[in-house]
Amino acid sequence: MTEPAKLICATCGQANRVPAAKLSAGPICGTCGAKLVDAKVAALDPTTHAKLVKGHGLPVIVDYWAPWCGPCRQMAPEFAKAAQGFGGKVRFAKIDTQDHPGVSQKLNIRGIPLLILYQNGREVARLTGSRPAAEITGFIRSNARVPA
Repeated sequence: MTEPAKLICATCGQANRVPAAKLSAGPICGTCGAKLVDAKVAALDPTTHAKLVKGHGLPVIVDYWAPWCGPCRQMAPEFAKAAQGFGGKVRFAKIDTQDHPGVSQKLNIRGIPLLILYQNGREVARLTGSRPAAEITGFIRSNARVPA
């Protein structure tokens, strides 16, 4: 029997236990009602960021960006396209490093855009620079265990 997945709500930060068989059924947060598994990019604040990357049961990829960064704005639609391709099997999120500089300092981020892939509460890999969706997808598939 497969253990339930622990999914962190990207909206409110609440931990939710979801049976593995129900992951494809579109589970929602028991606290705020937001979708726990979807193919959209979630905007994070520092508190939710910390909870999501440490405790989410699926791989998490975070785009560290800023609104003044041209390459960041150029990559945003490609990142969203890559998220659609995984159909909720990988959690895609972004955090604005201009609004939340403490996150950049804590993670030793020297340049943006930067993608960091997390799995099982740990950083797995980093990818710097603006990338097309196909490269983002390849990066995730080669560095994370993505559920079938």
